[in-house]
Amino acid sequence: MSLLRRLAAFWLLLLPAVARADEGMWLPLLLKQLNEADMQKKGLKLSAEDIYSVNRGSLKDAIVQFGGGCTGEIISNEGLLLTNHHCGYGQIQQHSSVEKDYLTNGYWAMSREQELPNPGLSATFIVRMEDVTGQILQGMPANMQEAEREKAVQQRSAQVAQKAVEGTHYKAFVRPMFGGGEYYLFVTEVFEDVRLVGAPPSSIGKFGGDTDNWMWPRHTGDFSIFRIYAGPDNKPAPYSPQNKPFQPRHSLPISLSGVQPGDFTLVFGFPGRTNEYLTSWGVDEVYSVSDPARVKIRDTKLRLLDQDMKASDKVRIQYAAKYASLANYWKKWQGEMRGLKRLDAVRRKQQQEQQFRQWVQQGDATRQAAYGQILSQVEQQYKLARPYVVARDYATEAALGVELIAYANSLQNLVDLIQAKAPQAELQAAIEKARKGTSNFFRNYSATTDQKVAAALLPLYAEGTPADLLPAYVKQLRTQHTSPDAWQRFAASLYSRTKLASDADAQKVLDELAKGNAATLLNDPAYQLAAPIVATYRQQVLPTYTQTQDQITLLQRTYIAGLRQWQPERKFYPDANSTLRVAYGQVAGYEPADGVQYEYYTTLDGIMEKADPTNPDFEVPKRLAELYQQKDYGPYAVNGTVPVAFTATNHTTGGNSGSPVINGRGELIGINFDRNWEGTMSDIMYDPERVRNITLDVRYMLFVVDKYAGASHLIKEMNLVGGAGQAPTPAAGSDKKVKKQKLKVKREKATS
Repeated sequence: MSLLRRLAAFWLLLLPAVARADEGMWLPLLLKQLNEADMQKKGLKLSAEDIYSVNRGSLKDAIVQFGGGCTGEIISNEGLLLTNHHCGYGQIQQHSSVEKDYLTNGYWAMSREQELPNPGLSATFIVRMEDVTGQILQGMPANMQEAEREKAVQQRSAQVAQKAVEGTHYKAFVRPMFGGGEYYLFVTEVFEDVRLVGAPPSSIGKFGGDTDNWMWPRHTGDFSIFRIYAGPDNKPAPYSPQNKPFQPRHSLPISLSGVQPGDFTLVFGFPGRTNEYLTSWGVDEVYSVSDPARVKIRDTKLRLLDQDMKASDKVRIQYAAKYASLANYWKKWQGEMRGLKRLDAVRRKQQQEQQFRQWVQQGDATRQAAYGQILSQVEQQYKLARPYVVARDYATEAALGVELIAYANSLQNLVDLIQAKAPQAELQAAIEKARKGTSNFFRNYSATTDQKVAAALLPLYAEGTPADLLPAYVKQLRTQHTSPDAWQRFAASLYSRTKLASDADAQKVLDELAKGNAATLLNDPAYQLAAPIVATYRQQVLPTYTQTQDQITLLQRTYIAGLRQWQPERKFYPDANSTLRVAYGQVAGYEPADGVQYEYYTTLDGIMEKADPTNPDFEVPKRLAELYQQKDYGPYAVNGTVPVAFTATNHTTGGNSGSPVINGRGELIGINFDRNWEGTMSDIMYDPERVRNITLDVRYMLFVVDKYAGASHLIKEMNLVGGAGQAPTPAAGSDKKVKKQKLKVKREKATS
């Protein structure tokens, strides 16, 4: 892109009233009035009613919230559910052992009887949405304290939700939008019998590993397949061998036609959290305080986990899901900091705030009374909150990042029950719950590994936390232990003396607690370390932190209301909050750096170019290599290879993992699984030039299921439409030399 184009794009972004292309996570309920015309202009062939309808089957009826933090889509009339490999990773891990290592080898159920149940896993459909702002806020005083207001909102929300589902098997909840300026009701149908059907080996499902995470070009087969089961009435039911495959109101047809630059794309899912309307002080807090601290702590922990996972298959399986979860945001935060710096985000927010002040000053007395002091009050609260934000980050990431401390703290409620002389039945129920939790905890725990983590994270906690917010006991430890060796000796002593580092010993402690004897736990060195850390956090950090956040929330709500009044022609979307949203854009590559052009697609050829048997991130399964050598691609090939992934301009975030990427005809063309590293700041500031969502091409998924796994019975369930796609169109001037350059740039970034 020329310098003039870059400058034009930059200044365009500064214009406050411009709705930037492809930015936004839109409520499906409001597509007709806000987005339908723009979507159809970009290539949508459907109506808003085809996407979201209460009265008939629509795209929304094929979308589920998978577990608590991902999205999935229904791809057959027998409840077959598609999501990401990393979304199903925890379930795959739970079914794995050293003897049956499904993480490494993959798993494919060749019959319904082989589909594996997953206790605790759910799939949630949205039945309908409704604007209930009037019911929630009616008569609410404008000057009400935030804590009191929130209490009243929660009470009214519970009443509205309960009334909405009376006499049905549905569930419901109410969520705030625009900082609590609006409220929406969501009626849901939650299925609890969700079984694992298929998962590729990690060498496909996690190909590229942490090296490629958040990066482009990408060659990861990031998918797994589950099935929803229902009772005989097709309604949710607890797991039972007698349950039947769920019959959905709608399932997504799967397109074999592929994608070209400029093609319309729609992402439908449950994005987790964004903060697009943060003030400059909020952005600075993320950029200067929270992200650097969390990256530093996780960098230390991940390095130690990686060493032990490479040394032991048992530890590798125990910590696989934990490591992946930690590493995901560790790398995301790094990209976020780089993106915010490149966009000069703090200064740009300051410029917007200055323009907002001018608008306020030019207004009448009512406007000045409503918004005249907002920004100065926001600044004051962020300054007050700063040390408590630091203390929070170090307590949650470093201190409680030590699993022994976190586990010891989980037993605090049992001590409270004993000291309060709670009824014996209540205590015993809590003990039984703790026993189950303890067994689950130690199933995926290595005391040896955690000891190394403790020796490294405890000094970070002691040094990073503001001194006046540090427990006296930890201050003493900091004075006594002034070198890494000293902290290692402390950790060795702690883990040798505690009774909370093994399942057998911990169960004995629970035996004593069941008798009403708390002394064994109270005298345990791990508990004696955890107790003051948590007590200080709860008593000295959390109250002020919560108070400042409440005030920021109140002020932020008013500020957003002011922004909407200031820019009446702008289409505003509410920040993501794990509710169902639509994002839309177009297939496109991008320029990550000066002189580098990224194409919009990758292929199986790129997998083989990256193959490296000496690097676990780039191992290629023997069967996949054979298929490549034989060019045995079935109907999934284009131009002599298999498409693997593509990029588009959709605005996505965490929670969109597993979301369907749908073409203009309502057909599944891909599975969203990531963003590009250069675009991770889109949770705070969207850049149309560089923000891209990364999508697994459905043709690679089908190829793996059919040709690699031999699970053709699953393909027969699906509704495949369209013929062989056109060959991808390379970016202008691209050739083999450019591709090699791209790969080099990517790997340099991945190791930074």
